[in-house]
Amino acid sequence: MKQLIDLQTWNRREHFAFFGAFEEPFFGLVAPVECTGAQAEAKRRGVSFFLYYLYHAVQAANEVPELRTRIEDGQVYQYARVHASATLGRPDHTFAFSFIEQNDDLAGFVAAATAEMEAVQNSSGLRLSPTTARVDVLHCSAIPWVRFTGLTHARSFAHPDSCPKISFSQLYEEHGRTYMNVAVNVHHALADGYHVGQFLQAFERRLAVNERMSE
Repeated sequence: MKQLIDLQTWNRREHFAFFGAFEEPFFGLVAPVECTGAQAEAKRRGVSFFLYYLYHAVQAANEVPELRTRIEDGQVYQYARVHASATLGRPDHTFAFSFIEQNDDLAGFVAAATAEMEAVQNSSGLRLSPTTARVDVLHCSAIPWVRFTGLTHARSFAHPDSCPKISFSQLYEEHGRTYMNVAVNVHHALADGYHVGQFLQAFERRLAVNERMSE
């Protein structure tokens, strides 16, 4: 379900007109997110850490209305909820796109993600389809081999795109705490650094809350 935003009364109408005219309207940043204990909590729940933090990232993004906003045919819509379109890997080191429905229940999200992972393993190519190309998604990717501090995305400027892109780095330790760098790229006509900060704070808070629950 989505709601049309009235561009005449929208408080971002000038931002939309200004940044919407850019050849490259996306901006991005990379920030560390503490996940001390979250890996152990995922193990306690019998869930892969990737699916555990992906679930919480999707939930955190849904807390920020600007990350649920999309541009479609020149109009701006805000979705009631958004889902994950994650790149999922295969043993031959290729990957494919997926669609994982948002679910407030961790077990339900994991079940949907597991089904998509199995579908990827039993396929070849990118799995391009109307489902994996939905706009009410977050483009998510994990790069667990690299502790990156910067990241860019391949983009076709001719293809309309306003979906946020969230990437997760290799885990690392500093001063006895565990961190993961998270890259967030968003369309500047729809969101600013403040909104990216809201997402990162919500994501870190969710991981910490679930960590405390296991103590």
